[in-house]
Amino acid sequence: MFHPSLHAKNAPDRIAYRMAESGETVSYGQLDEASNRFAQLLRASGVGPGEHIALMVENHPRFYEICWGAQRSGVIFTAISTRLSAEEAAYIVNDCGAKLFVGSRKLADVCAKLPALTAAVRRWLMLDGTVDGFESWEAAMAAQPAVPVDDEVAGSDMLYSSGTTGRPKGVAMPFEREPIDAISPLLEVTRKVYGMDESTVYLSPAPLYHAAPLRFNMSVMRLGGTCVIMEHFDPQRYLELVEQRRITHTQVVPTMFVRMLKLPEEVRSRYDVSSLKCAVHAAAPCPIPVKQQMIEWWGPILWEYYAGTEGNGMTLVGSQEWLTHPGTVGRAVIGKLRICDDDGNELPVGEQGTIYFSDGRDFKYHNDPEKTAQSRNAKGWTTLGDVGYIDEEGFLYLTDRKAFMIISGGVNIYPQEAENLLVMHPKVADVAVFGVPNEEFGEEVKAVVQPRDMRDASPELAAELIAWCRERLAHIKCPKTVDFEEELPRAATGKLYKRQLRDRYWEGRATKI
Repeated sequence: MFHPSLHAKNAPDRIAYRMAESGETVSYGQLDEASNRFAQLLRASGVGPGEHIALMVENHPRFYEICWGAQRSGVIFTAISTRLSAEEAAYIVNDCGAKLFVGSRKLADVCAKLPALTAAVRRWLMLDGTVDGFESWEAAMAAQPAVPVDDEVAGSDMLYSSGTTGRPKGVAMPFEREPIDAISPLLEVTRKVYGMDESTVYLSPAPLYHAAPLRFNMSVMRLGGTCVIMEHFDPQRYLELVEQRRITHTQVVPTMFVRMLKLPEEVRSRYDVSSLKCAVHAAAPCPIPVKQQMIEWWGPILWEYYAGTEGNGMTLVGSQEWLTHPGTVGRAVIGKLRICDDDGNELPVGEQGTIYFSDGRDFKYHNDPEKTAQSRNAKGWTTLGDVGYIDEEGFLYLTDRKAFMIISGGVNIYPQEAENLLVMHPKVADVAVFGVPNEEFGEEVKAVVQPRDMRDASPELAAELIAWCRERLAHIKCPKTVDFEEELPRAATGKLYKRQLRDRYWEGRATKI
């Protein structure tokens, strides 16, 4: 059995998770009691198996009490980004059909507006205080017994894509009434590949409302390990926690690698990271030089995967295989890889096309049959909309998201290569490359750069970056112009909201291509 309730019986005082800054801990015994109370509260609120709730909570000690309470009562829970406006959050609450909502007093400015914008929610709860329209979470929980509900059955998350290529989509899995300790494909990967078990100490630096941190932390708790949850990511604090807590496993995104590598050498070398056995990364392509430097620093402990919230397939690669296949995101471990052209025909080895998975996990986009249909081809294979190719050994290489392909004078340009190159320039902190209007060629390549020091932003630096790129890439792939921003719009997971930047340059035009 792999479930926190088992560890609560066998080792009730073992720490399930610890908040990095406040130091507050939650033991398995406490987690079991609180999750039972919340499961009872859900039933008392008329929320049954297969029904939906939503939460909008920062990285908070109560976050996983909510998730596990929903999980052990068969309820589908949607964690909402804490960066959304009230209107954006209300869209998700309405779309998922939440019957109960849990918010945080810290986010009261947004949460307080939601009752007026939603109709189906029966009960509104708030942590750490209340505002009009909300009950106290603490009082509601105290009124419930700390025993399992009579009809325990496994619930799951239903998370929304971050909307980088349009409005967020809820990713729904079939509700199958499985036992609460049913083994998932991700759990098998964490056990058999990453070597996680009850001795694991896992450092989680990202917002918990995202798929990877939410699910990886829950996998660690299924196995009886201990999670250390950062309230906010800071590169030096991260390294300090690795040393202080003797972290064995972690998951990061490439932008975090970049931020750590750009710390002064005397700072980086100050911390002992020898306890790390496994560092997992995904969510965005990692520039080859960045990963090479991380392996040199941390050793061959990096594991990279390619997957999405949809869970339709997964590739995986360890450091040793990656070093002999630099740039790959691995071979398929869930589903089978297929590369197809725009007509759905499977392409041969080495040819670039849309990445599909066959024989993977089924999913649909909640309340959106059109988007669900668009994610499938005539054979029923599913795609996340990414572009890449497979080599003769079955290793997958990503080239870009199809949505951001630039077509200039009839030539297809995938901007990832230029982004990976420019981010390595010593004066660059972050970069986005995309297509902007060009009257003659349709589109031309534009780079928007976040300098390490905004005082460097100048025509001279723009020219330097263009030259840097043209020395290393085919000129057609390089930006013709460079603009500067103090900060690029990224999710805390590292995903770039490129559409927000791109749309500025296409404003007032009938088409975006």
